[in-house]
Amino acid sequence: MNLTKVLMTSTALTLAAGMSHGQEMADEMTIVSWGGAYSNSQIKAYSEPYAANTGVKIINDESSAEAVAKLRAMNEAGNVTWDVVDVTAADSFRLCDEGLAMEIDFDEQLAPGDDGSTPSDDFGDTLINDCFIPQIVFSTTFGYRTDLVGDTPPTEICDIFDTDAYPGKRSLEKRPIGNMEWALLCDGVAKDEIYDVLETAEGQEQALAKLDTIKDDVVWWSAGADTPQLLADGEVIMGSTYNGRLFSVIAEQDQPVEMLWDGQMFDLDGWIIPAGLSDERKARALDYVKFATDTKRLADQSKYIAYGPARASSAPLVDKHAELGIDMAPHMPTDPANSKNVFVFNYEFWADYRDDVDAKFQAWLVK
Repeated sequence: MNLTKVLMTSTALTLAAGMSHGQEMADEMTIVSWGGAYSNSQIKAYSEPYAANTGVKIINDESSAEAVAKLRAMNEAGNVTWDVVDVTAADSFRLCDEGLAMEIDFDEQLAPGDDGSTPSDDFGDTLINDCFIPQIVFSTTFGYRTDLVGDTPPTEICDIFDTDAYPGKRSLEKRPIGNMEWALLCDGVAKDEIYDVLETAEGQEQALAKLDTIKDDVVWWSAGADTPQLLADGEVIMGSTYNGRLFSVIAEQDQPVEMLWDGQMFDLDGWIIPAGLSDERKARALDYVKFATDTKRLADQSKYIAYGPARASSAPLVDKHAELGIDMAPHMPTDPANSKNVFVFNYEFWADYRDDVDAKFQAWLVK
């Protein structure tokens, strides 16, 4: 489809959305995401073409890490200032269950696939609840400095806990998700038993005890851009973050960093529309996500970052990096060479246990 046809199609969608609500759509919107290379990929693939076509003013906010807490506070105050919010799958469950995100009629409110498939069929198993509009498949994994790990680079996820073979600082996210699973896995718990163990107080203490073995060597991060910067500056020898952030520091910044794919944790990321928006703002938000999650747009995002599109019809359109000209498929977490030993993140577990385990984890951090 050429650019003229794309713009004509988007204009038709915009007008249709406005007419379906019997009113004009808001001329300004706030889109919340994670910042860094990830937000840049969304701005390039979604927001810039959408704004150019519609004239809407888009304000970008990088507060997704605090999305649940902030939306709770906004709802309680009766003043929701965000229009579209990028969240993890686990957070979408909490927001949906608490009535903080609006429910979506996927086949009515999202675009069909370019191959003629319905949104329900095209998104398939990534439609995990009634509020979450899938966008990408990503993984949380580790990067390491090739010049700081010695002659034998790490090859297994449990090398993170081996401070004898790999002395030096490592960075971990300042929350329990991911860290607790890797800790149990590297303490001998079978992969298919991790969440059964983690449901128990004893299992949680076991995970924290394993993390205790490296606690003195950990730099804790909160933003996805932190580990790439720490690696680039040589302040850590290895660290966890999202695979797309590591792709950026490796391929775009040409830093002496490599990816450790073993034990990577598969996850989903996508949009929610906050509950409580005015009709004009709701219409604009729905129009934006319809455009941003169509077949072409999800494929376009992969030109800027190494995350796999959530729609099946988008996968064949994954091509080369927009600036580097390299084939992006081998850099995706779903590539067969990279996914020989993956850990599938259980977002439903974390939707149920997140608040309690997070409180225990934060208390452990300050001990």
